[in-house]
Amino acid sequence: MGIGLKRGIVRLEEHQTEWEDNARQTIAQIKRLLGDTAVDVQHVGSTAIRSIPAKPIIDIAVGVRDYDAVLLKKELLEENGIIFRFDERPAQLLFVKGDFEKDTRTHHIHVVRYGSKEWNDYLLLRDHLNADEAAAQRYADLKRESAQKYPDDRNAYTDSKSSLIAALLAQASAAD
Repeated sequence: MGIGLKRGIVRLEEHQTEWEDNARQTIAQIKRLLGDTAVDVQHVGSTAIRSIPAKPIIDIAVGVRDYDAVLLKKELLEENGIIFRFDERPAQLLFVKGDFEKDTRTHHIHVVRYGSKEWNDYLLLRDHLNADEAAAQRYADLKRESAQKYPDDRNAYTDSKSSLIAALLAQASAAD
């Protein structure tokens, strides 16, 4: 089916290797554009978990030490199709890629402080769900149920998963 989804819509697809390839290309692009400003760049979110369905939007976490250094490169990023959406400090800066004329997003790029709770949670959840099939199945089941319940309300879909995500993060931390 490819990558991309109209804003606000929830549609899940089974895992596709194309997502991994696209994430690698996007990570390389971000590293090239941000240089040393990016301490680390990782594919995160459901498209990075092989055994579960996901919205066909690639989530990338960019770990940085200085948000202002990223914002100084905002014009360069935008010239390369990475568009600034909002500043939610201290949690993150959000950038997106997509077909903006069609109101479609293909990538959510979450710029967070390297080593912060947000950074660690992105990696911990991804790694836990890739390693624990039972946990991944619980999450997949809830995602399918929530997608059916909220096909036109991405905020409600996201909110419906928050308590399970918190429980999975606690489980992953305890196992660590």
